[in-house]
Amino acid sequence: MEFIVIIAVVVLASLFLKRSGKGVTTINSEQAKSKFGYSNVQFIDVRTPMEYKGSKVKEFKNLPLDQLGKRAKELDPKKETVVLCQSGMRSSRACKVLKQQGFTSVYNVRGGLNTWR
Repeated sequence: MEFIVIIAVVVLASLFLKRSGKGVTTINSEQAKSKFGYSNVQFIDVRTPMEYKGSKVKEFKNLPLDQLGKRAKELDPKKETVVLCQSGMRSSRACKVLKQQGFTSVYNVRGGLNTWR
């Protein structure tokens, strides 16, 4: 029985690590807010334009996930990049896209706007 529990923990841990993306740091909304005002940090919101228009955080630029691959050149890959969506799922995928394109410091806001305080 213990062996099954250990296997389950290992499998879940590996799934979590794959989901969060290699080299991507997960932060909460308070940690994201603490980065406001720094010139070496850029903020992107990967929700659709309609979602962004409905409720937005003014520091975040809208670059929808489906356009990110083509529009990533609008960003500086050397700057810290904080990525936000509604729940944290699309931003997690966006972080992986950015890492593949050479971005060095990428942060996913856990829970997205659903947990924004």
